[in-house]
Amino acid sequence: MERNEQLHAEAEETLDQINKRTGRNMPQAIGTAVVLIAIIVGALLFSIDLFVLLVVVFMILALWELRVDFATVGLHIPVLMLWVCSAFTLIATYYSPYHLITMSLSIIVSIILVAISASAKLSFGNRLSLAVAGKLSSTDASARLESSFNHEGGELHHSRLSHVAVSVLTVLYIPLLASCIIIPLTFSDHPVAHAIMLVFLPALSDTGGLFAGAWLGKHKLSPRISPKKSVEGLIGSMLFAMAGAFAVFACTYDGTTWASRWWVPIVAGILIGAVGTFGDLCASMLKRDIGIKDMGHLLKGHGGVMDRVDSILMSAPFTCALLWVTGL
Repeated sequence: MERNEQLHAEAEETLDQINKRTGRNMPQAIGTAVVLIAIIVGALLFSIDLFVLLVVVFMILALWELRVDFATVGLHIPVLMLWVCSAFTLIATYYSPYHLITMSLSIIVSIILVAISASAKLSFGNRLSLAVAGKLSSTDASARLESSFNHEGGELHHSRLSHVAVSVLTVLYIPLLASCIIIPLTFSDHPVAHAIMLVFLPALSDTGGLFAGAWLGKHKLSPRISPKKSVEGLIGSMLFAMAGAFAVFACTYDGTTWASRWWVPIVAGILIGAVGTFGDLCASMLKRDIGIKDMGHLLKGHGGVMDRVDSILMSAPFTCALLWVTGL
């Protein structure tokens, strides 16, 4: 009995050390990752159309998290208009026969409509206030003081242009980058392989960076922005993404393609590892400026939807361009 208790205590201590080194609750993170993988793979096996719908749902959730995050410092983004514009942009980009033209026109119209809505600063109900209160309860005192919900006059200490600027930035960050996940599904007759490269390779890169950084990380990559990021983690990210790219190639393309495009998985791994890490650093810088720990709370062990998709979104245009240029 005492031996079992001792083993249990040692296991808990080891798990605590792993959680501290990785900066997250690993059992929760692994459980959430398994569920997400099952949902995405199930959608891909059933229908590409269902996968597109899944992308739309994730972007809608990400927009809500951004709405709450920006509201903690008094910045307003018109989430309802962003939902409508993002859903229309992604769905129209996929179903239109003129994918790039449709995406470009949709983004331009979205910027105009979102800018107008942001200048109006309309808000409905108290759901946002409750979400911000919950967010602030788990963050630091300075962020609580800066929050518009702790001051009479709320968002008035920001200019109208600030609300418009952050709303336009959101259009460029969410629907524009997410459209680069949709476009590769429409060419070269390999939508499943393209979807896996766009979604799973950045996630695999994150995993490689997490483990390499936790076990081998000694040289800090950017200690001011993200103290846990290391050069070793960046190398691990690239190697894991590269290995994943080779696996996708092995299951998708024939020998002729391998002979002429053997270098593409190497380039993809380096690109996804580097850009994904840059996306994580950008998100970390945004969180540090706002004064919050996580972008959201919808995905247990991962912080939120935005914490999960930031590297995917940043990598998407580069992966899309690589697939397009190489004719894959």
